[in-house]
Amino acid sequence: MPNPDTAAQSNLKESCAETTYEVTESDLPVHCPMPGTTLWNSHPRVYIPLDQQTEAKCPYCGANYKLIK
Repeated sequence: MPNPDTAAQSNLKESCAETTYEVTESDLPVHCPMPGTTLWNSHPRVYIPLDQQTEAKCPYCGANYKLIK
């Protein structure tokens, strides 16, 4: 029997599966893991400092975030 708390997560992407994320100013503030990803296999949420730079890495998983203007 599926867990009712996680059964609705079947349409989510695997957390931290990508190594590069391109984001826009409308996505700010950006955090890792990204919205729409599973939480059961992810690290704690950390905000990525893209307000004064255009590229930064997640300190937990090393995912690279690029701000596209």
